[in-house]
Formats: sequence, structure tokens, C-alpha cells
Amino acid sequence: MKTLKRIFPAFILTALLFVQSCEFDNLNSPEEKTGILPERFKVDIPDALSNEKSAYSEKSADTLNGNAIYGHLANFIAIGEGASDIVVSIIYAIAIYDINEPMVISFQGDEDNRIKNLVVEENAEYDGRVWEYILTITDAESEDDPDGGKALQVVWNVAPIEGIAILRPYHIDRVHNREALDAKFRIEYSEVVTAEYDAYMIVEIADLPMPDYRIEPFALNSLKMFVGRKGNTIDIYGNSDHPNAQFFTDNVGFSWSFVAAGYENEDIGVAEVGLPPSTLDEDDREVLLKEYSIKNVLTREITEYFVDLYGIRPDSTDLAAYLHNADAPGFFANEGFVQGGESPGAEYDGLVNRIDNLSPYNPLTVNELTIDFR
Repeated sequence: MKTLKRIFPAFILTALLFVQSCEFDNLNSPEEKTGILPERFKVDIPDALSNEKSAYSEKSADTLNGNAIYGHLANFIAIGEGASDIVVSIIYAIAIYDINEPMVISFQGDEDNRIKNLVVEENAEYDGRVWEYILTITDAESEDDPDGGKALQVVWNVAPIEGIAILRPYHIDRVHNREALDAKFRIEYSEVVTAEYDAYMIVEIADLPMPDYRIEPFALNSLKMFVGRKGNTIDIYGNSDHPNAQFFTDNVGFSWSFVAAGYENEDIGVAEVGLPPSTLDEDDREVLLKEYSIKNVLTREITEYFVDLYGIRPDSTDLAAYLHNADAPGFFANEGFVQGGESPGAEYDGLVNRIDNLSPYNPLTVNELTIDFR
């Protein structure tokens, strides 16, 4: 299977993490309380599922490395978590203005030196309900634009904390985000305790700029991800959309559709991933994760490639051995991928049971995702 090893394209998920360029003077927790602003706005994800690692030691040229298969998953989970981090950072940054009541202020952006207007109002209606507060930051010179020049909008309740934040980085910082003209993030966060979760967040990212497909074929265009915490357990499910993604054949456009669960304290995780077409209109778990499992999709792609190029089908035994690490689910620890298919130990059993009850979103809805301000 050395031929397969040579032709297999890198599983590298590339996305513009321009959220990191929204720089403020105070990106850590403020020394004083945040006033009426929410003190938290994210659910932490175990490193086993959100950090790309490469400690797995599989060296066989005839077996695809497990981290090559799952590295992209940790990458885009980290992108979703990073979007929530930047909202928290902005909240901490503007806390220096002692926001304890409805108010209107103006300030100069640190990076683009443009004037930003900040307005805090009470009893705001959004998404069919009334919230205690709404905060809106606009780029002053862009307020006549169709979107009102809105850079950030947060609606929230104080106790328990729950809210929705929408961010357009371009209006926050024109210097670093001029390439990301239309990109937007939406973070929904709640600490309202339910039977299922103690807290949850839903991260949506839409309209990321797409680089040349010849340079970054796996670039991310949009993402929707749910993260829920119950005690020490974290559930994650969602999809990332890659309209230019291509493996061995002419099939273009894939959705990384996944479910995952992890223990925060033990830092272990389990994940199952499917690769359906990015425009597939389907929400059936069996279709998204079984019919379009990583192993099934790569098997079909490789087989079609060999038939088209060589006029023969690859040896089924060799192909199965090459894709051995693609067996579902994948198991992870803080050092990265552990193994696929068979559980490494009883400590993972509860996580396997949890992901059996989770399902990704419909790929088409994520492909067509739009985000609008109030």
C-alpha cells in the first residue's frame, strides 16, 4: 500500500483564525468584577478533543496515521472554542468602562484607530423573547451601512447567566480583518440548568473568506457546533463546511460531521466522524455517521481513484489494513489519538454510550448558514 501512502493528501483543516487579531488592552479576567456584564460565556472543552496532537507512534507505511485522520477534528473544534474565547475577551476588555447600567459611550479602536460607539439598553427583545440587557458596539463611520456598522451585539440575563453574542470582526478592527469582510460569529450560551446539561453553548461561524482552492483545498467556510456540560462530562456535536475539499476523485465539497464526548478532569475523549457531501440535505444519524463514515468515504474514494487511474480495484485486504485507524469511533487522551474501533479500556465506556445518543446537524443547513444582527 505504499502507493496509497504517497498519494494520500494531507488531512489539514485550514481556516482563517482571524479572531486572534481582534486585540484589546485587557484580554484576561479584569481585576474588578464585570458589573452587569456576564462573567462567563463559554463551556470549556477537554484538550483531548480540542488540541491537535501527534504523539501516536504508528510508523507503518501501510497504515494511515490516526492523527492524520482526526487532526482536523481537533483543529475545527478549537476554532469553535476560539470564537467563544474572543467574545469573552471583548467582554473583559470593555468591562474597564464600568458598565453597571444603561449607557452610551464612544472610544477609539486600538488597532484601526476608528471611533466605536457602545450602547447598553435594558429590556431588549431578541429572538422572540425579552432580555435584561443588550449591548451594541458599532463602527461609527459605518452606521449608515445596511448592517448599521454593528461590530458586536450581546443580549443577556444576569442570573443565571444566559445570552447570545454576535460578532463581525471587520467592524471591530479594519486593519487585521480587511480580508474577512463578511465573516460573522454567533455564540449562544446558557447556565440555565436542565435535566441534560448544567451549561451549554452553540457556536456558529459563517462566511469565512475562502482562499484559492489550489492552495487551501480544505479551508473552512462555516461551522455550527454544540457543546454541553453535565458535571465532568462534555458533549460536542456539529459540522464544519468545506466546499472546496477534495480527496482522490472529482467529488468536491465535504462536511466534517461529528459527535464527541469527553471527561474534563480525566482529559480523555471519544469521537465519531462522517464525511457527507457539504450540500447533503439529511439529518439522519445513520446516514451521516455510518453510511458516510470516514472509513466508508475513503474506501470509496480510493477505490474509484484506482479504477479510474489503473483500471483495477485496490486489494481489499491491503486497503482495510491501510484504513485500520479509521475504524469508528476514535479514542483520544491528552497525548492525542489512541486508537480506533476497539475501546482502550473501561474508562471510555460511558463516553461511547453518550455519543450513541448524539447526532450532527444537517450539512445543508450549515452550508447555507447565515448570521444576522438584531
